[in-house]
Amino acid sequence: MLLTDLYTPSVQHSLDLVGIFVFAISGALLAVRKNFDVFGIAVLAEATALGGGVVRDLIIGAVPPAAFTDLGYFLMPLVAATCVFFLHPQVERINGAVLVFDAAGLGLFCVAGTTKAHEYGLGLTQSAVLGLVTAAGGGVLRDVLANEVPSLLRWDRDLYAVPCVVGATITALLIHFDALNALSSASAAVIAFLIRILAMRFGWRAPRAWHRRSSAVEEA
Repeated sequence: MLLTDLYTPSVQHSLDLVGIFVFAISGALLAVRKNFDVFGIAVLAEATALGGGVVRDLIIGAVPPAAFTDLGYFLMPLVAATCVFFLHPQVERINGAVLVFDAAGLGLFCVAGTTKAHEYGLGLTQSAVLGLVTAAGGGVLRDVLANEVPSLLRWDRDLYAVPCVVGATITALLIHFDALNALSSASAAVIAFLIRILAMRFGWRAPRAWHRRSSAVEEA
């Protein structure tokens, strides 16, 4: 099943651009909080929005990566960075809405990443892993560049990797049972989205080491 079989190219491209824009907003906002200059804001926006997809494309041999062949993919993070540069107080005030759209982008990208990896001949497990990389890889790169422990690895952050894993796994199972279509793939994305939203709403976190009794002071 090809991505172009699920959605028309224009719909797929529009969904990609929306996800890229929202991911770029989160990267640019972190850069502002870190007091980066305009170049740093643009770099973090680009890395957050495109990093996961670039890593995926390099691994599967889809070169040059889509981020470097489609000008829209490259320019959209710069648009987001410009908005944050001039309007970051206003953007911060609607951060809740930004997080909702970020969750939607996460759902879309884990499905699209898994599907594209499978198109290039990877097995279902490997495809699901690259679905996770597509959705969350940019955020990891963002945090590393900003000299922070990636949110993906921190126990004190609401679930982020788990929704990606669930969405990617459902997509891989749909491929296995030859049930992947526009409706089922959208359902997988929605499930990942809802898990992320519920995690933010109720503060769900992944468990730490079993029977952990360390008296060490927690790191911030």
